[in-house]
Amino acid sequence: MEMKKRISLELRNRNPAEVVALVVDNCRSSDGEVESLTDEYTGLEILSMVNVGLTSLSKLPSLPKLRKLEVSDNAISGGLDALAEKCPNLTYLNLSGNKIKELSSVEVLQNLKNLKSLDLYSCEVSTLDDYREGVFELLPQLTYLDGYDQEDNEVPDSEADNDDDDEAGPPGDEDEEDEDDEEGSEGDEDEVGLSYLMKEGIQDEEDDGDYVEEDEEEEEEEEEDGGLCLVSFKPDCRMKH
Repeated sequence: MEMKKRISLELRNRNPAEVVALVVDNCRSSDGEVESLTDEYTGLEILSMVNVGLTSLSKLPSLPKLRKLEVSDNAISGGLDALAEKCPNLTYLNLSGNKIKELSSVEVLQNLKNLKSLDLYSCEVSTLDDYREGVFELLPQLTYLDGYDQEDNEVPDSEADNDDDDEAGPPGDEDEEDEDDEEGSEGDEDEVGLSYLMKEGIQDEEDDGDYVEEDEEEEEEEEEDGGLCLVSFKPDCRMKH
């Protein structure tokens, strides 16, 4: 899709001055310049034009409130001097994946007094031996280059995200604990069930024992009764003879 059409669609019937963030990634610029973006976008703070075929930013309109500019994966080799005049409040600039080869190409960014973070990752300039030292020397206002400061400390936002992940713990820990709890509960239920059955079995055996004892007592009583009958019968028989 062409950049002109994409920007028109992104407006969504709004007034350009009302647009705060504009993303036109992966569309195409017919002449390698910024197209259809005008000075009317006075409230724009975030602009993303990743992989749109840009070769220059010379036609970028005046965007006084722009803070963040994403133009990675284009073919920009120069023309960065226009940024200081048109985007004076820029604090973050991503130029990674462009055709910037020399430190002198980024020297013009020293006029962006509010620039705190610059990305030049995958640009040819980043392969130079004195790359990091040179950029920080040319741009004293800069705090982060490619996501790290001069002492190789990562951008705080990334550190905060990592801290949150660490506090949350490895994925699945909570599930494992829940599973352990469930298994423990099931085990307790099994133990209760077994103990109950064992008690029932013991009770049955005791009851059976009681029945056996009662039966034996009854048999003994019957034998005793039978003996008495025999004893009482025999004298009667003798008397008849």
